[in-house]
Amino acid sequence: VTLRHPNRIRIGDNVVVSEGCILDGRNPAVDVAIDIGADVIMANASALSAKGGTISIGAHTGIGTQTVIQSTNDCPTSIGADVIIGPQCYLVGGGTYNIDQLDVPMWQQGIAADSGCHLRDNVWLGGKVTVLGNVVMEAGSVAAAGAVVNQNVEANMIVGGIPAKPIRSRAVST
Repeated sequence: VTLRHPNRIRIGDNVVVSEGCILDGRNPAVDVAIDIGADVIMANASALSAKGGTISIGAHTGIGTQTVIQSTNDCPTSIGADVIIGPQCYLVGGGTYNIDQLDVPMWQQGIAADSGCHLRDNVWLGGKVTVLGNVVMEAGSVAAAGAVVNQNVEANMIVGGIPAKPIRSRAVST
């Protein structure tokens, strides 16, 4: 396990951080850049990267192997309680570079501000799902394996595809 800026990382009770994981709390503007709730499991080779942002993870959440959760440029990434994140997922708040100036390298144009990436309680991401900034997945929603979620997802909605589109509601109609 690699800890970068461990003084900015808070870990709750009964948390499992597996082999090869990276927790990077690189945000000098806050006291706690990464906040992990109780009973969270991070599978092998997962990474939490708060480079100028914040990451919060609610209790009883499982993070699949080789998943990357990132927050940059004051664009928070938050994950609620009881969330299931499949292997090789990518969640990012602030992951889009400004690209409008053709005479300036993109990395020098900075990262576009967004509202962050937010998974509410009881969300399930299948394997290899990407959730971009400016996205909220409401409680009980599901993203099918391989989906690229670039728009908000309503509560209890199942989405899939690239870009992700609604498939059906989990709610039982009467």
